[in-house]
Amino acid sequence: MLDWSQISKHIGECTGAPFQPLHTRAIGGGCINSCFHLSDGERDYFVKTNRSALCAMFESESAGLTLLSASATVRVPRPICSGVANQHAYLVLEYIALGGASNAGLAGQRLAALHRHRGERFGWERDNYIGSTPQPNRWSHDWIDFWRSQRLAFQLKLAATRGHLGRLQQRGERLLDLFPALIDHDPQPSLIHGDLWGGNLGYTATGEPVIYDPALYFADREAEIAMTELFGGFGSAFYRAYNDAWKLDSGYHTRKNLYNLYHILNHLNLFGGGYASQALAAIERLLAELGH
Repeated sequence: MLDWSQISKHIGECTGAPFQPLHTRAIGGGCINSCFHLSDGERDYFVKTNRSALCAMFESESAGLTLLSASATVRVPRPICSGVANQHAYLVLEYIALGGASNAGLAGQRLAALHRHRGERFGWERDNYIGSTPQPNRWSHDWIDFWRSQRLAFQLKLAATRGHLGRLQQRGERLLDLFPALIDHDPQPSLIHGDLWGGNLGYTATGEPVIYDPALYFADREAEIAMTELFGGFGSAFYRAYNDAWKLDSGYHTRKNLYNLYHILNHLNLFGGGYASQALAAIERLLAELGH
């Protein structure tokens, strides 16, 4: 059972005003965490919970939201506090009422503005999570090496530990040797959300875009745009506005398949099932692009 009294006490300590919820309502939160809306009639909070072993996941999410908020480009929920109560990790966030009509053009503009926040290297100051999968972010000046070792190779090794061996590993290793030829531009480190699919973008009643559940790091911005295309739902106005604000380099339509392989492999490691065949098919397509 969740210890709401301990969580409520922590909210009061962090906000400087005692908090005693009158309503605690479970709400949809995807397939990784349990989510709740807490309200005392005047103040509202969004609470995510998971098993205590994933406390670090919420700590890194809180740090990511703080950095995104500091960019002052796109709205994110403000983190309030996090901790462990009765064997449950929790993260308390500002509650933002969503469900307004989409404003995809504004979302595209705001995302381009976010990507203009640049770093000196690829990665981040701390490791974080993509879903509930650990995501290493060791700093690197070399984007190709970063993508090889901390993204594709990491996910392939994790897949091997979960029994996904054989041709997936053989062809995956071949791709690790050859893929640098696909990155035929010179990306600069941009701050990205890192897990921007349609479920992590919403709109307020006034049409203001809000992003949440980040897996951020400094990366080739194309890795973000590729992710938005993987499961769809962003619409043509989003891409027009983004390209009007900051046009993508030529060759993106090939590179996006390389970048989305990371997320397909992660879904394989999280959920199994048909993602094994999807991952292998993606690897084969990329190798075919390279003549192998």
